[in-house]
Amino acid sequence: MEAATPLRHPRVHVLMGRVIVENVVVDDPATAAFIDRRISAGDDPVDVVNDAIEVGARILEREQAAVDAEFVKNEFEKVSREVETAFTDKARVVAEFFGTKVDEVFGEENGHLARELQRLFGEGSTAAVQHQLREVMRDQSARMREDLLRQFSSADGSNPLADFKAAHLRTAREAATRQEAQLDAMREQMVALKLEIAGLRSEREKAAEVAAEHARGTAKGRPYEEALAEALESIARGQGDDCDAVGDFRGGGGRKGDVLIDIEGCSGAPRGRIVFEAKNSRRSRKEALSDLEEAMAQRAADYGVWVVPSAEQLPARVEGLREVGGDKMFVVYDPEDGSRLALEVAYSLARARVLMAKGGVDGLDAPALRAEVERALGAMDEVRRIKLHLTNAAGGIEQARAVLDSMAERVRAHLAQISSLVDEAGETA
Repeated sequence: MEAATPLRHPRVHVLMGRVIVENVVVDDPATAAFIDRRISAGDDPVDVVNDAIEVGARILEREQAAVDAEFVKNEFEKVSREVETAFTDKARVVAEFFGTKVDEVFGEENGHLARELQRLFGEGSTAAVQHQLREVMRDQSARMREDLLRQFSSADGSNPLADFKAAHLRTAREAATRQEAQLDAMREQMVALKLEIAGLRSEREKAAEVAAEHARGTAKGRPYEEALAEALESIARGQGDDCDAVGDFRGGGGRKGDVLIDIEGCSGAPRGRIVFEAKNSRRSRKEALSDLEEAMAQRAADYGVWVVPSAEQLPARVEGLREVGGDKMFVVYDPEDGSRLALEVAYSLARARVLMAKGGVDGLDAPALRAEVERALGAMDEVRRIKLHLTNAAGGIEQARAVLDSMAERVRAHLAQISSLVDEAGETA
């Protein structure tokens, strides 16, 4: 059977600096596999084909330039060999010509000089021919020089090197013209490529700078860190403590820790330190504890608090306001929620822990303090449950908010009692 005539023939057009390809099939497994991999990776097929054609065109153009240079080199070598051969032949002819001339003049038997010497200095000659001989030699030498000079200096066919000189000059001129044109084209391409590379390098550097700046500003959640520092500043001011945002400053070996609290730092030497680490992304429990330990070591803190904006960002199997190891705590603080009660509880518990660990509170009623802590944590559980009810139930919002405010006041009363017990124990000591 005859093969079916294709309905659409492949066509390629070049219009206004653009290439338009219609119904072209590339029968190349390697090309097909490459484009299939790029498409599978999520790249745009049209962009992939455009990149392949553009890169291939540039490579073919460079290869053509290299082929032209090689062609010029081969042609120059060929012409050089031909010129060398022609020069050798011409030199042979010249040598034979001069040999014939020398034989005609200086031949032993038939040479003109020999005949003249025989005639002038023969046995039957009586005339002195020394001067005549000198004149003859001078005339012959001058004539030979003139003939040789005329032959090699003329531009017509009598000069055996005229064709060689003309061919050599013509070939050299043509080769220089072609080479200069190719060099100009390559120079223009190199300038364009350099400009393109410089533009790409500049864009890449700008993108890297933007990415780095973005990473510095948002990697740890700069807005969240600033909101946490503002809330802690307000809490610390009421306790007579000193609050300092240290996230941008290097501590003893690193930059761990975002907010540092110096207990009673406003009235003298601090009695202890609490470091707060703010994160707006979820980390594992192991990573969080490791970061808190590094922050405490780098900031010379006695207690570390891990703060996140939502309960979903707490590490797995970790609840808010639960201590770990007696010197670390996890807490949830959402600036958009409008309540910093949980942060106040964490602050007060950490403060009490540091003061108890530092000593000087021998008169502290530990059972009473422990009971107040348990009551505060229990009240916080009720606060969380009420918030949950407020989220799920719309009918009793106002009443629930009143109960919530009441519970918040109870929590603050317990916190005040804790601070009172700690202060009284310190004064008694």
